[in-house]
Amino acid sequence: MEAIVNQLPIGLSIGAVLLLIALGLTFTFGQMGVINMAHGEFIMAGAYTAYLLQDWAGRQAVIVALPVAFGVAGLMGLVLERAAIRHFYGRPLDTLLLTWGVSLVLQQAARDLFGAPNVQVQAPSWLQGGIGILPYNRLFIMALAIGSVVAVWAYMSRTSQGRRMRAVMQNRQLAAVMGINTGRVDQRTFFIGSGLAGIAGVALTLIGPVGPALGTYYIVDAFLVVVAGGLGQLRGAVIAAVALGLLNSYAEFWTNASLAKVIVFVAIIAFLQVRPQGLFVLRSRALT
Repeated sequence: MEAIVNQLPIGLSIGAVLLLIALGLTFTFGQMGVINMAHGEFIMAGAYTAYLLQDWAGRQAVIVALPVAFGVAGLMGLVLERAAIRHFYGRPLDTLLLTWGVSLVLQQAARDLFGAPNVQVQAPSWLQGGIGILPYNRLFIMALAIGSVVAVWAYMSRTSQGRRMRAVMQNRQLAAVMGINTGRVDQRTFFIGSGLAGIAGVALTLIGPVGPALGTYYIVDAFLVVVAGGLGQLRGAVIAAVALGLLNSYAEFWTNASLAKVIVFVAIIAFLQVRPQGLFVLRSRALT
């Protein structure tokens, strides 16, 4: 029982990180149909942003890096969308191959710039310690994930830009006929989705070292969160991220890291056999 309780904050923090990553994929994959394998490298970019800001901000680099990493990763996603991905909308397999190649290039660029060995980002002193079994750094990650979910929900449901984004994702042709600039919406969507990956990268610096392959450890699990939760479904992503984080944490504790991944994959496959469209399905009216 003690082991089960002690693993709870670890599982919740893993789920919070997966949620931060999956929020970005909810835009680019769940709503736009773009399989962006370079999303993991945007996570890496956010983590290295915090690392570089240490020289200026010291132990407060993690906090300072949050808006900066959002902007850096968002601009990287914007450039990728304008330079390449916009020519492949509606062709998900082509976007997979394209962005996979981009991810390899970005990983090698990180090795050339920062070296192959992992580096460490110092957490603020006020994030050291904890309350009982809950470390402050993991509580901060959970709070960051909750804040990001609320911000995304408010943007999508309470702003005119968010409503235009939802309109384009649901029916691009009809939105264009209604006068919405779909190209500009695509740019904004990729900027926000990639920027959220940068925030996830900063969060990851609080629980481990930073390296060129940082994003590859989490990108597959994040895709599983989006698929299991339902494509483009925010509440589904929240539930799936928490469930996968807890499952991965307890499975790794009782077995090992490799076997835990296998258990997670088997669980997701079994779940999709029962609900192939995920936890929640986008409901829309159709002509019959």
